[in-house]
Amino acid sequence: MSAPRQLFVTTALPYANGKFHIGHIMEYIQADIWVRHQRMQGSQVHFVCADDAHGAPIMIAAEKAGKTPQQFVAEIAAGRKEYLDGFHIAFDNWHSTDGPENHELAQAIYRDLKAAGLISTRTIEQFFDPEKNMFLPDRFIKGECPNCHAKDQYGDNCEVCSKVYSPTDLINPYSALSGAKPVLKSSDHFFFKLSDPRCLDFLKQWTANGAVQTEVLNKISEWLVPDETGKTALGDWDISRDAPYFGIEIPDAPGKYFYVWLDAPVGYLASLKNYLGKIGVDYDQFITDPKTEQYHFIGKDIITFHTLFWPAMLHFSGRKVPNNVFVHGFLTVNNGEKMSKSRGTGLDPLKYLSLGMNPEWLRYYLAAKLNGRNEDIDFNPDDFMARVNSDLIGKYVNIASRAVKFVPGGKLVAAPSLADVDAAGLAASVKTLYESRDYARALREIMAVADVVNGAFDTAAPWKLTKEGKGDEAAAVGSWCLEMFKLLTACLKPVLPALAAQAEAFLQCAPLGWTAAAPPLGAGHTVGKYEHLMQRVDAKQLDALFEAPAAPEPEKLVPGGEELAPTITIDDFTKIDLRIAKIVNCEAVDGSTKLLRLTLDVGEGRMRNVFSGIASAYKPEDLVGKLTVMVANLAPRKMKFGVSEGMVLAASHGDEKAHPGIYVLEPTAGAQPGMRVR
Repeated sequence: MSAPRQLFVTTALPYANGKFHIGHIMEYIQADIWVRHQRMQGSQVHFVCADDAHGAPIMIAAEKAGKTPQQFVAEIAAGRKEYLDGFHIAFDNWHSTDGPENHELAQAIYRDLKAAGLISTRTIEQFFDPEKNMFLPDRFIKGECPNCHAKDQYGDNCEVCSKVYSPTDLINPYSALSGAKPVLKSSDHFFFKLSDPRCLDFLKQWTANGAVQTEVLNKISEWLVPDETGKTALGDWDISRDAPYFGIEIPDAPGKYFYVWLDAPVGYLASLKNYLGKIGVDYDQFITDPKTEQYHFIGKDIITFHTLFWPAMLHFSGRKVPNNVFVHGFLTVNNGEKMSKSRGTGLDPLKYLSLGMNPEWLRYYLAAKLNGRNEDIDFNPDDFMARVNSDLIGKYVNIASRAVKFVPGGKLVAAPSLADVDAAGLAASVKTLYESRDYARALREIMAVADVVNGAFDTAAPWKLTKEGKGDEAAAVGSWCLEMFKLLTACLKPVLPALAAQAEAFLQCAPLGWTAAAPPLGAGHTVGKYEHLMQRVDAKQLDALFEAPAAPEPEKLVPGGEELAPTITIDDFTKIDLRIAKIVNCEAVDGSTKLLRLTLDVGEGRMRNVFSGIASAYKPEDLVGKLTVMVANLAPRKMKFGVSEGMVLAASHGDEKAHPGIYVLEPTAGAQPGMRVR
């Protein structure tokens, strides 16, 4: 008999700036099913995860909340348990990447990579916020897209035209934190030399040897296959960030921290080390043992980090690389529609539980959609209700509830087979399918046998046998069906652990594993009193689950962060003379960081001088020649820098600190200076 397998299994670390969403729960359920299957065959499994606790977004969110990053992360972590327990997701350990184990391991890996000649230093230019006194991550820089000129786009890509660019390519960039105009500043950064031929050769070999699915290999080959010039897209990876930063300090580099994506996957090892310390197992001995297998379950949005950067970090620091990285797709609703709480298409995990919906309905439905490939799956409410009610209630549970009535005292009798069911063959097939994560096919095979059993029960008609005085034959029918129910319970156990535990209690058998799945309980075995095992899905629960949030009362609406002004009449409005104006000239105002001086043509045969507080959002030369809208009959105002003869209209959020950005109104083509806006 072969020795039990020794497995280390993880899911992707959730970022510790918010609650779990349904995508997290889907991934955890997928991994949990696989882990439970492994344990049913006697494997020793350590199933761990952690909060991804570092990075600028958490540091900034904590500051806004008036908390330390550690306090902020701890509060997020405190809310994890109700989700995990609620959906029967049984991690052995939940840790944090800010734990001491992660600091120690990340620094050790860095030192080993440096010793291998794979760390370099170079000077780079980055945008710096002079008000916040910090370098800005790409997602905290906004401006005008250099491609389609959409306003208020992030520093790495445009959400309107999908163009990818550098933050320095943005037009009129500004800090999303302070609204200040960022300045370029030089800094020394550390790089992991992924472009080194050693890394390329290793990754080609590792990815091609079955460590990733075929469709994932096809995707990451874009990084590994040379172009016509002989170069690959796998460049050196910037692994450092400058203070202030919430993260792990780089050894011998004051003021430098590891980029969050370097220390985040190290969190897998750190959580394992933390757990093994709790149970008295030597981490170094376990992780270096040739028998130890390492598996990661992740979503397709983080493929490059887990299938390129992470294995290279491990290999060239002298550590074991993952045996497999299992990649899944996204979860959509109603035939591919993106989830949206406001439209009532969001699936909130806690709302699901609060409505009294059985967590194993969701486990079963997701499993019935999941296979071993990187494919998106869809949640359809009607399909969900039909599948759960038909399969779990109408087929599986139905067998036990009907059969037990014909077994006097629950004592099983010798039971000839009523149908051609290969119990050992089903268990072996389902076991293999779970191993390959093809849960959908496994459940199809299980339910096909459930159909056969129910059909055989109906054909045998034990209720008729009882009426005819053939109680022994009826008991044999019921006994065979309960034996089949035990087989199906074992096969469903990784997906439905709570229901399987109830069924085992009813069957009065030891916890079922794969070796005990097929052998019958046997004549003379007594089952317990049957109690209903599962309720049907109620359509009202689904309606409530996807019910869009009620709209706020009108008086409580806060458009753009501000209460609506008091109601006015049309007569009030017509007193304001709004005119199209052409910006003939624009220049900075000496002595002011906020104002620009605009020279405007309002179609009067003369120019107007207007001061506008838009300097944080626009360069003077970018406004010259544009049309805008101005209040033309506003009384002239004498200012320190001169007289302002009107007001240019611009939009901004009421909470400018949280939502920086100023947007001067621009009429569409065809408008002419002097036209009135009505």
